[in-house]
Amino acid sequence: MRGRHADAYSMYKRGTRDYINAYDKEPGSVRSLNGVSKEIGNPSWKRSFLYILVASLASFLYGYHLGVINETLESISNDLHFNGNTMAEGGGFLGSTFSGLIVDRVGFRRAFQLCALPMIIGSSMSATAKNLWGMLLGRLFVGTGMGLGPTLATLYVTEVSPAYVRGTYGSFTQIATSLGLMSSLLIGFPAKETEGWWRICFWVSAVPAALLALFMEFSPESPHWLFKKGRAADAEAAFEKLLGGPYVKGAMAELSKSERGGEAETVKLSELLFGHHRKVVFIGSTLFALQQLSGINSVFFFSSTVFKSAGVSSQSANICVGIANFLGSFAALLLMDKLGRKVLLIGSFSGMIVAMGLQAASASSLVSSSNEVYLSVGGMLLLNA
Repeated sequence: MRGRHADAYSMYKRGTRDYINAYDKEPGSVRSLNGVSKEIGNPSWKRSFLYILVASLASFLYGYHLGVINETLESISNDLHFNGNTMAEGGGFLGSTFSGLIVDRVGFRRAFQLCALPMIIGSSMSATAKNLWGMLLGRLFVGTGMGLGPTLATLYVTEVSPAYVRGTYGSFTQIATSLGLMSSLLIGFPAKETEGWWRICFWVSAVPAALLALFMEFSPESPHWLFKKGRAADAEAAFEKLLGGPYVKGAMAELSKSERGGEAETVKLSELLFGHHRKVVFIGSTLFALQQLSGINSVFFFSSTVFKSAGVSSQSANICVGIANFLGSFAALLLMDKLGRKVLLIGSFSGMIVAMGLQAASASSLVSSSNEVYLSVGGMLLLNA
C-alpha cells in the first residue's frame, strides 16, 4: 500500500521532475522552492498542516472502504443471499488510471471533490442495497473514488508541504489509511449481533467524504498546477497561504526556473516504456506489483474469514491487524526524513519476505499442527505492518 501511488507521476511533464528535485532541496540552501534562505530559515509547518489533514481524508476513506467489508461480510451475505460467492464479495476498483489526467484538467481541489462524489453515491447505494447487484454497483462507484483519492492525496501533499517536512507529511496519508482501516473494523464489530448494522457502516463513510468535498473548497490549489496553467498571480497567493509572505518571491523564482528547464517537451507513453525513463518506471511498477502480489489486500478484505477458519477470534485478530498496520505507518512517519525512502523500502520488503516465509512454513509438513496457527497469524500481522 505504501508504494501504491508512485506511478501517478508519469502523467506529468518533464518539468515536474525538475520541479520536484528543486522542491526537495535541503532547507539550508541559499534559495529553495519554498523560499528558504540562510537568513530567514524554514517556513512554518503549521501553515500547511490543516490542508494536509484535509487531503488525508481521501486516504482515510480508502482505508475505511478496504476494511468495511471485513467484519460485515457475513451479515451482508446473509441479508443479500450470496453466501460463499467470494467473487461477488470483493467489490470493484476503478479510477486510478485517469487520476493524472483529471488533475491536469481541473486541478487538485476539483479532483478531490470529484473523488468524494462517487464515494458518497456509492456508500448510499451500498447502504440501501436490496440485493447483490445493488451492493456491487455501489462498490463500483466507491471503487472509482478509491482509485482517485490516495493518488491525489500523495501528489497534493508533495506539492503543498515545506521540503523539510515533506517526508513526514507524506507519511500522513498512510497513517490516515491505517486509521480508516481501524475505524471500519471497530465500527463493524456489532454487525454479527445487530441486524442491519452493516448498513450503518456504509452510511458512516459518507460523512468524511462530504467533509472532504466541503473543506477542499477552502483549501489552496497546488501552486505548481496554477503556474503551469499560466495563473502566476494565483500561484503567488497559494504560496503565501501555504508558506507565508517572506517566502513567496523565492518560491516563485525557483518554480519559474524549473518550468523553463522542462517546458519544451511532454513525456509520451512510449518514452516511459522504452525511453530513458523506462528503468525508473520498471522499478516503481515492479515494487508496486510485488507489494500487491504479497496478498496484503486479502488481509484487509477477508481476515475475519481467515482467522475464523483458524479458530481465532476475528474481533481480537482484527484489532491486531489494525494495530500492526498503524505501527508500521507510524514507524515510517518517524523515520522517513531520517533514513530516507530507499532504506525504508529495503526494510519493508525484507519484512515481507520474512512474513511470507512464515506463512509458507505454516502450510508445510515440517510444522506441527499446534504451531502452524501461530506462524500463519504471525506472518499475516507482520505482512500487514
